[in-house]
Amino acid sequence: MLNSFRKLRARKEDAARLYGAIVARAREPAFYARLGVADTIDGRFDLLALHAWLVLDRLREPGINDLSQALTDTIFVGFEEGMRDLGTGDMGMGRKLKAFADAFYGRLAAYHACEDEAAMTAAVVRNLYRGAENPNATAIARYALAARERLAGQDVAAQLDFGPLP
Repeated sequence: MLNSFRKLRARKEDAARLYGAIVARAREPAFYARLGVADTIDGRFDLLALHAWLVLDRLREPGINDLSQALTDTIFVGFEEGMRDLGTGDMGMGRKLKAFADAFYGRLAAYHACEDEAAMTAAVVRNLYRGAENPNATAIARYALAARERLAGQDVAAQLDFGPLP
């Protein structure tokens, strides 16, 4: 019984650490200053979703799915805390969280469907740049694909390294 609680606590700690790393990378100034991602709630959300997809995609492998669910739960707690910080009350929270969930899972599905650089570039244009063509979209697409490959060889529960910024 106590062993189950220890595993649960360890999984939550790992999820919190992964979430912190995802948020830190999504807030890198280079994405906003050099690569033209809008420094808005939407832009930050989209970068967080991109980086969360990279980690969640890695966690889909057998044996680490529990950590995947714990990370997803932690991400949504972060969404809720962020909305509360912006003044959203209990009355509108459910509706807004559903909208976040729909957008988040939609982006995960869009990125997961990308099989090459052209498809990833199109997904980046659609999500990070809200459909507006941007010459930096290809650089972010290459970065995402390289980070995905890099993470494939890592034990992300022990260490998370997305690689160099685009």
